[in-house]
Amino acid sequence: MRAIFRPVVTGLSIAGLALSPVAVAAQSSGVLYTVVVPAGGFGSSLFLRELLGSLAAARLFCQQIEDQSLQVDCLSDRLEQVADEIPDGTDYDEVRSILADTSAKLGTLARQNRDRSRGKVKASQPGQGPEGTTRPLNAVAPASLTAVNAQAVDILEEAKTKLLRSADTKNRNQYARIAQALESNKVLLRS
Repeated sequence: MRAIFRPVVTGLSIAGLALSPVAVAAQSSGVLYTVVVPAGGFGSSLFLRELLGSLAAARLFCQQIEDQSLQVDCLSDRLEQVADEIPDGTDYDEVRSILADTSAKLGTLARQNRDRSRGKVKASQPGQGPEGTTRPLNAVAPASLTAVNAQAVDILEEAKTKLLRSADTKNRNQYARIAQALESNKVLLRS
Protein backbone atom coordinates (compact mmCIF):
# COMPACT_ATOMS: atom_id res chain seq x y z
CA MET A 1 0.00 0.00 0.00
CA ARG A 2 1.28 3.50 -0.83
CA ALA A 3 0.36 6.85 0.58
CA ILE A 4 1.80 10.18 -0.39
CA PHE A 5 2.17 13.04 2.08
CA ARG A 6 2.54 16.46 0.53
CA PRO A 7 2.95 18.86 3.44
CA VAL A 8 3.16 22.47 2.39
CA VAL A 9 4.53 23.88 5.63
CA THR A 10 7.41 21.58 6.55
CA GLY A 11 9.05 21.07 3.16
CA LEU A 12 9.54 17.38 3.95
CA SER A 13 7.72 14.97 1.67
CA ILE A 14 7.24 11.30 2.36
CA ALA A 15 7.86 9.22 -0.73
CA GLY A 16 6.36 5.81 0.04
CA LEU A 17 4.75 3.76 2.76
CA ALA A 18 4.33 0.04 3.43
CA LEU A 19 2.86 -1.80 6.41
CA SER A 20 4.38 -3.18 9.61
CA PRO A 21 6.91 -2.03 10.48
CA VAL A 22 6.72 0.95 8.22
CA ALA A 23 9.86 2.48 6.80
CA VAL A 24 9.43 5.64 4.84
CA ALA A 25 12.01 7.46 2.79
CA ALA A 26 11.73 11.23 2.80
CA GLN A 27 13.88 13.73 0.98
CA SER A 28 14.53 17.36 1.70
CA SER A 29 17.42 19.41 0.33
CA GLY A 30 19.22 16.33 -0.94
CA VAL A 31 19.32 14.64 2.48
CA LEU A 32 17.63 11.24 2.91
CA TYR A 33 15.65 10.60 6.11
CA THR A 34 13.97 7.38 7.14
CA VAL A 35 10.81 7.66 9.22
CA VAL A 36 9.72 4.47 10.96
CA VAL A 37 6.08 4.16 11.96
CA PRO A 38 6.05 1.15 14.31
CA ALA A 39 3.40 -1.49 13.82
CA GLY A 40 2.86 -2.26 17.50
CA GLY A 41 3.63 1.03 19.20
CA PHE A 42 2.13 4.40 18.54
CA GLY A 43 3.44 6.38 15.58
CA SER A 44 6.75 8.18 15.38
CA SER A 45 7.30 11.82 16.21
CA LEU A 46 8.28 12.52 12.58
CA PHE A 47 5.01 11.04 11.31
CA LEU A 48 3.10 13.15 13.86
CA ARG A 49 5.02 16.23 12.72
CA GLU A 50 3.99 15.52 9.10
CA LEU A 51 0.37 15.12 10.14
CA LEU A 52 0.44 18.36 12.16
CA GLY A 53 2.13 20.09 9.22
CA SER A 54 -0.61 18.89 6.89
CA LEU A 55 -3.30 20.23 9.26
CA ALA A 56 -1.49 23.58 9.49
CA ALA A 57 -1.16 23.67 5.70
CA ALA A 58 -4.91 23.07 5.41
CA ARG A 59 -5.61 26.07 7.61
CA LEU A 60 -3.11 28.27 5.77
CA PHE A 61 -4.48 27.27 2.37
CA CYS A 62 -8.07 28.08 3.32
CA GLN A 63 -7.01 31.24 5.11
CA GLN A 64 -5.58 32.59 1.85
CA ILE A 65 -8.94 32.24 0.13
CA GLU A 66 -10.43 35.65 0.76
CA ASP A 67 -14.03 34.63 0.06
CA GLN A 68 -15.47 33.75 3.50
CA SER A 69 -18.34 31.87 1.86
CA LEU A 70 -15.88 29.18 0.69
CA GLN A 71 -14.16 28.56 4.06
CA VAL A 72 -16.36 25.68 5.30
CA ASP A 73 -16.11 23.68 2.08
CA CYS A 74 -12.41 24.49 1.78
CA LEU A 75 -11.81 22.99 5.23
CA SER A 76 -13.89 19.99 4.20
CA ASP A 77 -11.73 19.49 1.10
CA ARG A 78 -8.44 19.93 2.95
CA LEU A 79 -9.36 17.67 5.88
CA GLU A 80 -10.46 14.98 3.43
CA GLN A 81 -7.07 15.23 1.73
CA VAL A 82 -5.23 14.96 5.07
CA ALA A 83 -7.36 11.95 6.06
CA ASP A 84 -6.72 10.26 2.70
CA GLU A 85 -2.97 10.64 3.20
CA ILE A 86 -2.97 8.72 6.49
CA PRO A 87 -2.14 5.11 5.61
CA ASP A 88 -4.46 2.23 6.51
CA GLY A 89 -3.43 -0.24 9.16
CA THR A 90 -1.41 2.16 11.32
CA ASP A 91 -1.89 3.55 14.77
CA TYR A 92 -3.51 6.58 13.15
CA ASP A 93 -6.63 4.74 11.92
CA GLU A 94 -8.81 6.45 14.54
CA VAL A 95 -7.42 9.88 13.58
CA ARG A 96 -8.06 9.16 9.89
CA SER A 97 -11.63 8.12 10.66
CA ILE A 98 -12.34 11.25 12.74
CA LEU A 99 -10.83 13.57 10.12
CA ALA A 100 -12.78 11.86 7.31
CA ASP A 101 -16.02 12.11 9.31
CA THR A 102 -15.37 15.77 10.09
CA SER A 103 -14.65 16.49 6.44
CA ALA A 104 -17.88 14.77 5.37
CA LYS A 105 -19.95 16.74 7.89
CA LEU A 106 -18.42 20.05 6.81
CA GLY A 107 -18.98 19.19 3.15
CA THR A 108 -22.63 18.30 3.77
CA LEU A 109 -23.12 21.52 5.72
CA ALA A 110 -21.69 23.59 2.85
CA ARG A 111 -23.77 21.75 0.22
CA GLN A 112 -27.01 22.10 2.19
CA ASN A 113 -26.46 25.85 2.59
CA ARG A 114 -24.89 26.66 -0.76
CA ASP A 115 -25.46 29.91 -2.56
CA ARG A 116 -27.63 28.81 -5.49
CA SER A 117 -26.88 32.03 -7.38
CA ARG A 118 -23.19 31.06 -7.65
CA GLY A 119 -21.51 28.14 -9.32
CA LYS A 120 -18.93 25.94 -7.67
CA VAL A 121 -15.42 27.37 -7.45
CA LYS A 122 -12.09 25.58 -7.84
CA ALA A 123 -9.72 27.42 -5.50
CA SER A 124 -5.95 27.64 -5.72
CA GLN A 125 -3.23 29.76 -4.21
CA PRO A 126 -1.84 32.40 -6.54
CA GLY A 127 1.81 31.82 -7.37
CA GLN A 128 1.81 28.38 -5.72
CA GLY A 129 1.70 26.31 -8.90
CA PRO A 130 -1.02 23.75 -9.49
CA GLU A 131 -1.77 23.30 -5.77
CA GLY A 132 -5.50 23.76 -5.31
CA THR A 133 -8.62 22.16 -3.99
CA THR A 134 -9.27 18.60 -5.06
CA ARG A 135 -12.78 19.51 -6.17
CA PRO A 136 -14.85 22.63 -6.84
CA LEU A 137 -16.10 24.26 -3.63
CA ASN A 138 -19.64 25.25 -2.69
CA ALA A 139 -20.04 28.86 -1.58
CA VAL A 140 -22.35 29.29 1.42
CA ALA A 141 -25.30 31.63 0.92
CA PRO A 142 -24.63 35.06 2.53
CA ALA A 143 -27.82 34.89 4.63
CA SER A 144 -26.68 31.54 6.12
CA LEU A 145 -22.98 32.29 6.56
CA THR A 146 -22.99 33.20 10.26
CA ALA A 147 -25.14 30.20 11.25
CA VAL A 148 -23.17 27.81 9.02
CA ASN A 149 -19.85 29.00 10.45
CA ALA A 150 -21.19 28.46 13.99
CA GLN A 151 -22.27 24.92 13.04
CA ALA A 152 -18.87 24.27 11.46
CA VAL A 153 -17.16 25.39 14.68
CA ASP A 154 -19.37 22.88 16.54
CA ILE A 155 -18.33 20.13 14.09
CA LEU A 156 -14.65 20.90 14.69
CA GLU A 157 -15.24 20.97 18.45
CA GLU A 158 -16.94 17.56 18.22
CA ALA A 159 -13.93 16.19 16.32
CA LYS A 160 -11.57 17.57 18.96
CA THR A 161 -13.66 15.93 21.70
CA LYS A 162 -13.68 12.59 19.85
CA LEU A 163 -9.91 12.71 19.47
CA LEU A 164 -9.36 13.43 23.14
CA ARG A 165 -11.85 10.78 24.29
CA SER A 166 -10.44 8.07 22.04
CA ALA A 167 -6.91 8.63 23.29
CA ASP A 168 -5.39 6.13 25.68
CA THR A 169 -2.19 6.34 27.70
CA LYS A 170 0.18 5.56 24.84
CA ASN A 171 -1.27 8.12 22.41
CA ARG A 172 -2.76 10.81 24.68
CA ASN A 173 -0.10 13.44 23.96
CA GLN A 174 -0.18 12.88 20.20
CA TYR A 175 -3.99 12.98 20.03
CA ALA A 176 -3.98 16.18 22.12
CA ARG A 177 -1.58 17.81 19.66
CA ILE A 178 -3.69 16.69 16.69
CA ALA A 179 -6.84 18.01 18.41
CA GLN A 180 -5.11 21.33 19.06
CA ALA A 181 -4.07 21.60 15.39
CA LEU A 182 -7.63 20.80 14.29
CA GLU A 183 -9.03 23.37 16.71
CA SER A 184 -6.83 26.09 15.21
CA ASN A 185 -9.03 25.88 12.08
CA LYS A 186 -11.91 27.39 14.05
CA VAL A 187 -10.22 30.80 13.74
CA LEU A 188 -11.07 30.81 10.02
CA LEU A 189 -14.75 30.47 10.79
CA ARG A 190 -14.93 33.13 13.49
CA SER A 191 -13.51 36.02 11.49
